[in-house]
Amino acid sequence: QVQLVESGGGLVQAGESLRLSCAASGRTFSNYAMGWFRQAPGKEREFVAAINWSGGSTRYADSVKGQFTISRDNAKNTVYLQMNTLKPEDTAVYYCAARRLVALTQARDYEYWGQGTQVTVAS
Repeated sequence: QVQLVESGGGLVQAGESLRLSCAASGRTFSNYAMGWFRQAPGKEREFVAAINWSGGSTRYADSVKGQFTISRDNAKNTVYLQMNTLKPEDTAVYYCAARRLVALTQARDYEYWGQGTQVTVAS
């Protein structure tokens, strides 16, 4: 089992930044790829970013390329999502997820999920 706990969400103004964190426990963190997904009200959960077990490979949704950065610190068992120049359309609950080794973009491929953290961007 891998337990995931997100933090860092909140209410910000458009154009501001936030950094989300996801702390993992329970298994060897460096064996797992990590992903960030988000779900806005009335919409399906969508892929945001993913990073492989070593941090050497990352993937992003087209909608956040150049705006968001995913990173990880295996010594701290934590994955981060730096979100810059936030827009109202970035408002959603953000979830981190874990799967073995390889970073993929489909939610169905992830085995473990956190409870989510709310990000609200006011215009």
